[in-house]
Parts: sequence; structure tokens; C-alpha cells
Amino acid sequence: MNPETLAIVISYATPLVFAVLGETITEKSGVVNLSLDGSMLLSAMTGFAVSFTTGNVVLGLIAGGLVSSNLALIVAFSSIRLRLNQIAVGIVLTLLSTKLAAFLGQDFVRKPGPSVQDLHIPVLKDIPGVGPVLFQQNLLVYFSYILIGLSFWFIFHTRQGLNLQAAGERSEAAYARGIDVNKLRYFYTALGGFLVGLGGAAFSLDVKLGWSDGHIINFGWIALAIVIFGGWHPIRAALGCYLFGVLQLVALKLQPVLPQLSQVLPIIPFPLMIMTLLFINHKKIQYLLLKNSMFGRFITARPPSALGESFQRL
Repeated sequence: MNPETLAIVISYATPLVFAVLGETITEKSGVVNLSLDGSMLLSAMTGFAVSFTTGNVVLGLIAGGLVSSNLALIVAFSSIRLRLNQIAVGIVLTLLSTKLAAFLGQDFVRKPGPSVQDLHIPVLKDIPGVGPVLFQQNLLVYFSYILIGLSFWFIFHTRQGLNLQAAGERSEAAYARGIDVNKLRYFYTALGGFLVGLGGAAFSLDVKLGWSDGHIINFGWIALAIVIFGGWHPIRAALGCYLFGVLQLVALKLQPVLPQLSQVLPIIPFPLMIMTLLFINHKKIQYLLLKNSMFGRFITARPPSALGESFQRL
């Protein structure tokens, strides 16, 4: 795969990286936000609409993040205060957001608008091999690099990150240590939701420019799958996003070669990702991987113990 193709894969996968890292942070706190598919669609519409109206891409990205953040807070509030099932609330919000995006975005369908501009980094862009791939991109891509490393460092190497993990693993023990579990869940659900919305807006302002009904439908579900595929680990999750980008590009390249399968090829990465997910999480496969290599320990993981469970103070 040549440098130009790799650069396209990284650029294409960047919005998905934001969404997957956001949901990883949310689920680390113990909350499952299943509204991703709808909230990404609504954020994509909002981001494009605000950018189209104001001519400011940054405002569009922020608006998309805020929309998704508020939807995520509804999931958290429903679970923490109303004791409702997080899965059910998330699915209802997905359906609502999808229809809302289609209705509110009618005036912006197929209209040209602003987009994120490339910003090549001097000196670094000229590094042989690596430069054209990593440093001839735009600010969103560069921010995704920082976010991957920052998320890993924060979750596994800071006290706040340990508190985050405690809230999602042993909420009662965390509370006994003086951690306000529900407050943390509100905060990290909102933060994760913002990153999901940033990813949705990034699609319509960078990857799939513009807006149309069902613009990035199903990408929220694939993001949820990659969170599991990534074992709730930021680096693994990011690699999963890039793998999905490679699969999407391969499917696109094969369309001229196999025109009779032109309708099927674009959706092949979705079942392939799910099959890979099932393969890695199969108990016998996990046992063999863990038994035989350090790599196996890296690619296998378990969900946070208190994931999806409400916490009630005694």
C-alpha cells in the first residue's frame, strides 16, 4: 500500500477515531451510550448546517459535539436518576435522532459548504515514508493523534484515570474511597458524547462533505463494535478504526474490478468487522491467544465490570 493510499485511510478513519475514543471513555465510567448512530447523524447534520450558515468550520465542529454531548447526558440522567435501562434509552434516542436529523436537515441537502482545510507541517511532511502519510493532513487528523496518546496516558497513568476505571469496574468500592461515582459518570458521558459528536461533524466537514438523509448511517454501530474490538483500550480502538478504513478502501477499489458486486462491496467491511469481533472474543480463541503470546494479551480484554449498571448510594 503506497503512502498516498495510507494517508487516505488515516484521513477517512479520523472521524471514527473520535467517536470510538469518546465511547471508550464513556463505557470506562460504566455507562453504555447506544445512541451513537443517531447522535452521529444529528451531529453531522448540525455541524454542516452551522458551518454552512456561519461560514465557520470550527463553530460547526463545536455545535456537533455539543448536540451529541447533550444526547449522551440524557442517557446518563435516565440511568442515574430515573433508573431506566441504558440500552433501551440509547436505542430510542438513536431512532429519534435519526428522524430528527432527516427532518431538520432538509434545507441543507446536497448543498456545497465549507470544509476542513489541509495544513501540512513543515519539515515533518518531508520525512521519507512517514511524512506524506502522517503530516500532510489537516488539524482534525493531527488532533486525533494527540487524542489517542492523551487518552491512553490519562486512563492508565493518572489518578483521575484510575478513578474513572474504578467507577466502571467497582462502583461501590470507588464510592467507599470517596469518589462521587455518579458525578464522574455524568462528566465522562458528556465528554465522550462530545467526542462522538465531533466525529459526526468531522464526517460532513472533512470526509463525506455535505449533508444528505442517512449520510453516515451505520457508522455509529460500527463505532460501538470497534470499542469492543478495541477492548476498551484507546490504542487498540484506534487501530480498529484504521483497519476499518483499510477495509472500506479495499471495497471501493474492488468495485471497478467486480462491477456485478457493486451493491455488495461497500457493505463488506461491516460484516467483516463483526466477524473479527466475534473471532477475537470467542472464549477458546482468547484462551489460545493468552496462552501463547504477549500479543494475545494485548488484543484480548473484558468489559468494565459495572458497565450498564446503575449505582445507588447507600
